[in-house]
Amino acid sequence: MRRRPPVLPALPALLSQRLVVPVVCVCVTFIAIVDGAITTVALPSIARQFQLTTAALDGVVVIYPICLAMAIPASAWLVERFGGKRVLLTALVGFLASSMLCGAAAGLGQLIACRAVQGLSAGLLLPASAALLFSTFTASEQMRISRYMIVPQQVAPAAAPVLGGLLVDHLSWRWVFYVNLPVGLGALVFGALFLAGHHGSRPGRFDLPGLLLSAAALGTLMFGICEGPNRGWSSVAVLTALGLGTVLLAAAVVFQLRVGNPLLKLRLFADRLFRDTNLINLVGLIPILGAMYIGPLFLQQAQGRSASESGITTFPEAFGVLLTVQIAGVLYARVGPRVIVGCGMTGVCIVLLLFATCDADTSLWTFRAYMFLLGLSMGCFFIPTTVASLATIDPKDLPHATTLNTVVRQTGGALAPAAVTTALVLGTPSAAAADPPVSAYQHAYLALAAIAAATAVFAFTLPDAPARVAAGGTGTASSRSVFLRRRHEQIDS
Repeated sequence: MRRRPPVLPALPALLSQRLVVPVVCVCVTFIAIVDGAITTVALPSIARQFQLTTAALDGVVVIYPICLAMAIPASAWLVERFGGKRVLLTALVGFLASSMLCGAAAGLGQLIACRAVQGLSAGLLLPASAALLFSTFTASEQMRISRYMIVPQQVAPAAAPVLGGLLVDHLSWRWVFYVNLPVGLGALVFGALFLAGHHGSRPGRFDLPGLLLSAAALGTLMFGICEGPNRGWSSVAVLTALGLGTVLLAAAVVFQLRVGNPLLKLRLFADRLFRDTNLINLVGLIPILGAMYIGPLFLQQAQGRSASESGITTFPEAFGVLLTVQIAGVLYARVGPRVIVGCGMTGVCIVLLLFATCDADTSLWTFRAYMFLLGLSMGCFFIPTTVASLATIDPKDLPHATTLNTVVRQTGGALAPAAVTTALVLGTPSAAAADPPVSAYQHAYLALAAIAAATAVFAFTLPDAPARVAAGGTGTASSRSVFLRRRHEQIDS
């Protein structure tokens, strides 16, 4: 009797998804964030290549967040329909192909078009990777795994300017796009082999009118917010974009609330914990990312430091974040996100007040110490707000929830530099518009501190009992089911 050959396990079964998913998500998050931050470094070199002014290349930078915002609304439906693995890997192929085409671009128009494809791909990558991550781990495990996921989110924006400068100086500007390929191709092959996929489900009819309305609204608003600091908030283009975007956003909200299967499940905001944590994310990111944006400007313009000195001086922030997230992860289930986030934003406010005392004679080591303290405070913000926002979300709604989270974070990220630039303009005499005085930076830091203080006060009102129950800190499984049932009753009503 012939023996049957042994049945070999499928490749995804060879490695635990608890290992595979974080590895893929770390790589995807890293290249997406680096690509959004590294391009600015290469603009002068690109301008020389195409014989243009640096200002003329503004579209190369702005088109990325605009297209990213336009693609986000479709991500939840696509993840539900085709599964997280297919969406992520398909978007990654598009991202890598457009990166290669950006590096090989023969003219400005081709470069902008390829950057648009990059943005569209990133708009699917980030929500799909987040949905995979949070569907793989239980609520009590999400805080722990997020302590490791914060590493690429902090290292990427800090390393991008340094990496971009080295590539431009020693190779060419084209390598700021080619650099995505080694990490991206590795993640693509690894994900294709070991990510466990599913065939998706039937999420309902695709909401094409909702996509058109929401994409147009987000893209138009993102254009107005990004271009406001460059063109001036009173320019016709910016005012038109902001006004039209507001009207489109209102129409999109009304439409999404009336249809049965909306592209953006805005009814999730009926859950107070989800709504409040997203509001904290939206407003809290302004002082946090605003401080990261204004730091290099202060060092290079107000103190006359070099770009390398600026990069090394602001980098200690990443060490502060990485230290605090480990402590926040241990305390999350015990004290809850309300205390952690509230104390973190209070710390951000205090550090921003310290920054407001800096002047032209402040030493680099003093500034580095403040950046480290800022990182310590920021580490109490990112992970607790994200994990808490999903604590009472039904697993089937995770793609929609992570999509809404991404929309909120992208909007907050765009508002941060706009707020800083507006504060600098208001504090700068018209005769010195190109060179803001030290007092303008001090006033900008004070404005950011005020926003941080308001966010801290609101954070201390966060109803975090459901988040503590989900994390295993207090209560029982039955308590969590009660919270979920109440949440469904609120949404249905």
